[in-house]
Amino acid sequence: TLKGRAKIQYIWDYYKFPLTILGILLYITAYILYGHISAKNSVLYVALVNVNAGEILTEGLSRDFLNYMNLDSSKNKIELYSGLYLTDDELNENHQYTYASRMKILAVIDGELLDVVLMNQEAFDAFSQNGYLYDLEDFLPQADSGLYNAVKPDLAANIVILEDNQEELMFDASASYHAVTEEHYYGIDLSRTTLIDSAGFHEPVYFGIIANTPRTDNAVDYLKYLYNYESSGSDIQ
Repeated sequence: TLKGRAKIQYIWDYYKFPLTILGILLYITAYILYGHISAKNSVLYVALVNVNAGEILTEGLSRDFLNYMNLDSSKNKIELYSGLYLTDDELNENHQYTYASRMKILAVIDGELLDVVLMNQEAFDAFSQNGYLYDLEDFLPQADSGLYNAVKPDLAANIVILEDNQEELMFDASASYHAVTEEHYYGIDLSRTTLIDSAGFHEPVYFGIIANTPRTDNAVDYLKYLYNYESSGSDIQ
C-alpha cells in the first residue's frame, strides 16, 4: 500500500541483501560478456630480449604486420613482450632484471604463449643452448622453400647443450666443466632487413622461432614480412 519513495525504501530495507547479490552477479556477467565480445585475437607472441625498441620500431614489429596480413587491428593484435634481459655480466646495467626476465620467458614458453624471439648474441646463445629454438635449416625448407632460399645467407649457427656436468660442479668445485653439444642453425641475422637495419643497432639482431609454438604458420609469415618490409622513409628506432 506504500507509494513512491516510501515503497522503494521499504523494498530496500527488507531486500537489500538479495538485491546487492543480484547486482554483483549482473555486474560480473556483464563484465565477462564485454570482455568476451571486445577481446582481440592474438595472432602472434613476439619477445624482444636484450633488444630495445622505440615507438616507430615497435609499430613496425606489431601493427604494421597486421596491415601486411590484412588483419583488422580492432579485432587482432600482436603480443609484444619488451623489457626482457638475459645476461651473466654482473656489471651490465640490466643484470638486475635477468631473474625476472628468465622466469617470465620460461612461463610463456611453457604456456605456449611465445612464438618468435628477436635477440642479441648473448640471448641467442642462451635460447639455443637450452633447446628453445627450431633448427631453421630443417624447419624452413619444409615450411616455405622460397623463403628459406631468401634467408639462407643470413642463417646463424649456434649450439645446443645435450648434456653437461653442471650438477656435479655444484658439489665438487675441483671438477672441470664439460658438455656434449651439437651445432644447428637456430637463428637468422636480420641485419639485411630494412626494419632492423634502419633501427641503427650496433650489433646483430637475431630472429628465432620457439620450438613448441602452435602458430608456426604465423611465425613464418612474420619472417616473410620482415624481409618484405618497406620503410615509410622515417628513421626506424
